[in-house]
Amino acid sequence: MLIRRALRTVPVVLAATVAGLLLTALPAAAHVEVKADKAQAGAADVTVSFSAEGESSKAGIASVKVALPAGIAPADVSYVSGPAGWTLAADADGYTVSGPALAAKKNADYVVKVAKLPADAKELTFKTLVNYTDGKVDRWIDAPGTDNPAPVLKLAAAAPAATTTAPSAPATSAAAGPTTEAAATTAITEPADAVNDEGDSSSAPWVALAVVVVVALAAVLFFRYRRRNSGTS
Repeated sequence: MLIRRALRTVPVVLAATVAGLLLTALPAAAHVEVKADKAQAGAADVTVSFSAEGESSKAGIASVKVALPAGIAPADVSYVSGPAGWTLAADADGYTVSGPALAAKKNADYVVKVAKLPADAKELTFKTLVNYTDGKVDRWIDAPGTDNPAPVLKLAAAAPAATTTAPSAPATSAAAGPTTEAAATTAITEPADAVNDEGDSSSAPWVALAVVVVVALAAVLFFRYRRRNSGTS
């Protein structure tokens, strides 16, 4: 009887657990968005567009400050377009775009050009401060999934570099050739074989032990279940 009740409650518990995990895993809405015309590592002359949401119903956005990710210098960023009268000023770790205050609840949309994106980056995080005329500051500087996520630009892998033909190696004497080749082959293959043999011998007992434990536990649970059912029938 107890086992039957437990089995009936398992689906309910699992459903509640999954629902809770899904709710907590949902990312917070990003209130500063970023996109690029060439979102690829190592790309040059990339046009990057930002949209900072105006969240105040009483004050307008007066400026937007951005801390640039590693690999992009303030001097590599130039202003393309934005709200009327706004300009870009570089600072120590990034830049600030500012100008006549926008109307309340109006987004600050602007575009910059980056000379070159980092060649080894998979994503770029642009930590952003949105400043309002009443002194309020929205700080979009945290990790994705938090209440104040910074805008993140996902990048495709860099294009493969052009390959060049390596110069031919100088000819060696017939006597030295076989000896050198045999030594190189031994140096490459022997360590690899040693690592593979050691890994197989050390992991096999643990795998076998794990299988035995799982089978034993399954058998114990099965016989307990049969015994209780036979006693209650």
